[in-house]
Amino acid sequence: MKLPKERSDEQRAIERARAAGPLDSGEARAILIGAVVLAVFLYFIKLILLPFVLAGIIAYIFTPALDWAAKRSGLPRLLLSVALFLVLFGLLVLVVVLAGEKLLVEVRGIAGDLEGIIENFTRQAIGDKPVILFGSTLDAHQIAQGALNRLRDWAAQSDQIGVLAGLGLASVMGAFLTTVLLFYFLVSGRQVARGIFWIVPPHRRDLVARIWTRLDPVLLRYFIGVLAVVVYATIAAYVGLGVILGIQHAVFLALLTGVLEIVPVVGPTAAAVLAGLVSLRTATGIINILEYAAYATLLRLSIDQIVGPIVLGRAANVHPVLIIFCFLAGGIVLGIPGVILAVPVALAVRSTLATVYGDTPK
Repeated sequence: MKLPKERSDEQRAIERARAAGPLDSGEARAILIGAVVLAVFLYFIKLILLPFVLAGIIAYIFTPALDWAAKRSGLPRLLLSVALFLVLFGLLVLVVVLAGEKLLVEVRGIAGDLEGIIENFTRQAIGDKPVILFGSTLDAHQIAQGALNRLRDWAAQSDQIGVLAGLGLASVMGAFLTTVLLFYFLVSGRQVARGIFWIVPPHRRDLVARIWTRLDPVLLRYFIGVLAVVVYATIAAYVGLGVILGIQHAVFLALLTGVLEIVPVVGPTAAAVLAGLVSLRTATGIINILEYAAYATLLRLSIDQIVGPIVLGRAANVHPVLIIFCFLAGGIVLGIPGVILAVPVALAVRSTLATVYGDTPK
């Protein structure tokens, strides 16, 4: 009667030995083919991928808190998940109600003053003197007016109107789908994770579990850190641009600054340039320009030297060159979902190699 147990122990020992051993050529080839197939599959479904990515990340961030609350309170996890979903949904509605109207007013203001913004940008680039462009002598006002007329002609085309309407409808449907997916991920995210883990061959599940043990805290801290940086950048930008400097469209520029913090180097630079152009339009002298330069410098230093290192820690310990490459590659392959998943994929690859090799990259 002990023979089945002995065989079971022997089988488990064999599986542990196989999991600890190096990948054979067949397994390596299967993993490579699987990665390629997965990349191709994600490329073809990239248009519907964003709601899954956003909902999955939000649920992943709050899952440890849900587990802790269920363990400490003794309440059913399902009940806590529903309560958390209602709280998050209520906060979203509150933000939309409080900031949505003001943001809409500012977007309308930007659209109505677009010619002035373009003219100011052109004047900063070419100066007050006319330039010869395609055989015609044009000043900043004429260039801005021509650009605006072309933009209006483009927007007036029937096919462009259809595209814009389609994007608006897709945005509404995407927001609704993200909300629904978030509910399911909060309620049954653990079951989804177990289903994905089941795909791993049994003799390699111990290795995958060890990789996940190394990756999980780093990945969780990265997502929480990015969220904290976005929130901080948005609030700090609004305080600097709206409260202190009194620049027009501060809410819009602050939200843009926070969102663009997700993309390193390029995003913050673009946000600073756009806010600078808007501030230049209302600047009355060199003092206003110096004030904006001081604001932009302090914001950048506070994020890069204080907030970023504190909230990201070792999770951000990836070389900037690799991060930029990952963002560009992810954006080309998957668009916005690729940009969001670029650094997490790099962290996953690093954790996998560190576990397989038995060391950590320096």
